[in-house]
Amino acid sequence: MIRKVLLSTLVILSVQQVSAQYRTGYEELYDSDTVRSLKEHVSFLSSALLEGRKAGSEGEMLAAEYLGKALEESGAELITPLKGEVFGVKSDGDTLTSRNVAAVFQGWDPALSDEYIVVGARMDNLGTDSLTVNGEKTGRIYSGANGNASGVAMLIELARKLSTARLQMRRSVVLVGFGASREGFAGSWYFLNRSFPSPEKIDAMVELEGLGLDRLSVYTSSNEDMSAIARSLKSELLPIQAELTTIESYPGDHIVFYDKEIPSAVFTSGRYAEHDSERDKFSILDFDTMERSLEYVFSYVLKLSSGEKPSFHPLPKKEIPAGMVSWNDCDQKPVFLNSPDPSAFLEKWVYPYLKYPKYALDNGIQGRVIVDFVIDEKGNVVDVRIGRSVHTALDEEALRVVSASPKWRPGRHRGKKVKVLLSIPVEFRLDKGKGSLGINGYKIK
Repeated sequence: MIRKVLLSTLVILSVQQVSAQYRTGYEELYDSDTVRSLKEHVSFLSSALLEGRKAGSEGEMLAAEYLGKALEESGAELITPLKGEVFGVKSDGDTLTSRNVAAVFQGWDPALSDEYIVVGARMDNLGTDSLTVNGEKTGRIYSGANGNASGVAMLIELARKLSTARLQMRRSVVLVGFGASREGFAGSWYFLNRSFPSPEKIDAMVELEGLGLDRLSVYTSSNEDMSAIARSLKSELLPIQAELTTIESYPGDHIVFYDKEIPSAVFTSGRYAEHDSERDKFSILDFDTMERSLEYVFSYVLKLSSGEKPSFHPLPKKEIPAGMVSWNDCDQKPVFLNSPDPSAFLEKWVYPYLKYPKYALDNGIQGRVIVDFVIDEKGNVVDVRIGRSVHTALDEEALRVVSASPKWRPGRHRGKKVKVLLSIPVEFRLDKGKGSLGINGYKIK
């Protein structure tokens, strides 16, 4: 009991202390109430006290309690305990304890109030680790300010906005903080398969992931109904417009909903250089853009809640050659440098060694090249091909770097090592406004 009281006291004290992180001079005097609130949320969620919010840790529990209190204060009805609904996850032979936090705003229309729009954000991140520098060990905290303290902060402020718009919501809106997302999306799986009483009544899902940078995009798995809502918002006087993208920036909890044939949309700032590093800190966030993005997400959710039920339109399946297994069908996915996440391959190999072709640079050519390749039973990268071309110069450079990949740990299916087909997006982006060249935030010399 004393320990629980102490932890709650630490939460209150920490919010007071970390909220001072962004107070430099008089700049806070010009912040709107929403920006101040977003800063306060991110300050706490990415603070050292939470130690990177690793799944099953006290830091994740404190994040869950913080979110639960905020949702309750917004006027939403909690459908889990204040500190979250606990579930177990097997990880590396052990069982860790994580939790989901969920609350609901009931829709006003009796005919639709038992249908639901789910808006979710992952609460957990990578936690901590240590490395040796000059013979001495030093600890590192993966604060995850953008990934995904920013998404949880947006979820809280979205709840406050929805509390003032209840007469516009025909369907009910469920707000969820998912635990153990970094453990195979365990929280969202538990929510859909064990916790939520009527998953068949969920009409759509919206995910908030990494929303702290100076841009906004929405990924709808090419679902025409979900994309149509984004296009309809172009006629409204919103402070920002989301770019409709066909490329998934990072795997997320929406995948679990998609597998249940629930239409989904992911709002994000997109890929960024500090992802999954200790440099993902409060200082990299653009809170003014976050506030504008919040207005867009709010409008999108209201459209979902009040409009026609979106239909599920599955993505066309890529034909898998005989003798191969798709990435998603692997029992054990291939691993690159100890990570089963394809983004590790992009960040630790592709982007550090990619060079912007001079011809493309001189002629302002940019875009996303889709590269298909196979990881064979020995972990070699073979059969590297262009899945979607932008320009020969960019295609050739993407092929060069992917083809030179070091070995992976092979994937397995039904206990056997198999050939695995994988597609990745390689982005070439010219940041002319700032007078520099960048590929997903990496400066190229």
